[in-house]
Amino acid sequence: MDEAPLPEKGERMIRIEASTPELAPAPSQEPVADRLVRYMRPGILSLAALPPLSLYVHLPWCLKKCPYCDFNSHEVPASAQPGTGPRSAPDHARYLDAICADLEAALPFIWGRRVHTVFIGGGTPSLLSPEEIDRLIADIRARLPLEPGCEITLEANPGTFERDRFRGYRAAGVTRLSIGVQSFNDTKLRAIGRVHDAAQARAAVEEAKASFDTFNIDLMYALPGQTLAEFEADLTEALAFEPPHLSVYHLTLEANTVFAKYPPTGAEALPDDDTAYDMLDLITARTAVAGMERYEVSAFARPGHRCEHNLNYWQFGDYLGIGAGAHSKLSFPHRVLRQTRFREPASYMAQVFAGHAIAQDEEVPRDQLPFEFMLNATRLREGFDLARFTDRTGLSLAALSSGLDTAERQGLIARDFVRVWPTERGFDFLNDLQTLFLP
Repeated sequence: MDEAPLPEKGERMIRIEASTPELAPAPSQEPVADRLVRYMRPGILSLAALPPLSLYVHLPWCLKKCPYCDFNSHEVPASAQPGTGPRSAPDHARYLDAICADLEAALPFIWGRRVHTVFIGGGTPSLLSPEEIDRLIADIRARLPLEPGCEITLEANPGTFERDRFRGYRAAGVTRLSIGVQSFNDTKLRAIGRVHDAAQARAAVEEAKASFDTFNIDLMYALPGQTLAEFEADLTEALAFEPPHLSVYHLTLEANTVFAKYPPTGAEALPDDDTAYDMLDLITARTAVAGMERYEVSAFARPGHRCEHNLNYWQFGDYLGIGAGAHSKLSFPHRVLRQTRFREPASYMAQVFAGHAIAQDEEVPRDQLPFEFMLNATRLREGFDLARFTDRTGLSLAALSSGLDTAERQGLIARDFVRVWPTERGFDFLNDLQTLFLP
């Protein structure tokens, strides 16, 4: 990633957290017992305690692949889409069987640890019926000890919206819904390849508001040909629903996407940087007036409605990822590890049933831990406690001292004897702050 041009402002870095050190291939045939022995052997780190643990479940199918999306998502064949004929594929029941098998095989890696949050992402998880989500959550509860009041988030697409469907998810045990609205403008929705229209988006948000105490609206800005006035109309409409949580993302051209290969041009070109920055300024001003706190670079919440799952990521907590292409970060007494599952759904299911869900794993090198920690922690407006760095990495604060000194001289952070936090300048130029900690 250090070879690529880096953005200047924090909001334009929204996807950088997905970047992890290149995973070294590990034999997928390695027995779980042998892998666990390898994880538990003595090492150069010493973690006094293990961090909180979250669970991520990946459901990989979408009605249509959006041209800007570089997530591991796969289009549902037309013959299998609702209302178009027999539902021959994908086989949701078999995939949920694979999820169970994957989770059971992973239990030795997290034995005795309680799960604080669950996030069901994709893809489009709301392609699954409330009955299928009920089965998934019941299977998780049967295998993992969840903390009382555990936050369980489900991603939903307005294109899969049906009346009372969201109520069914709530009855199944989902406590928080995240709705991928992106825009309330039909022209802009078509420009970014979304399968829903503005009317469906409004209906989905209304249903979420009636069914859930807390929910999130995903909104995007700097869309093809978008003017400041057009985005302001989107933002105004989103805030009119009084959402407990709002996530606002800058549309960027990601590698290996249709937009990267065929970027919008002419009247549909992406807005220039100055216009995008004006949109960001508008977001911060309008959300503050609406009583929402910008607690993370792209996340705004009313009191008591922060996303606990994402907070665990930003605080360098642990997460077990199951499902096709899912990633995990797991801590052991003497090391921090990354795992990834097989990416293609059919291959993932075949490998899971053969007893080999993990495609690759890697121990995070000691010299990369400060960067990985700061890549996450500096996204938070309130910053981080200095003690958390030592607790989560097993390293002394000396590993951060040079980067922190430089960042303070450049006006990117402020600190006292307990905490470090990004200044306004640091939050605006977050990439500059984070790269100071590259090994």
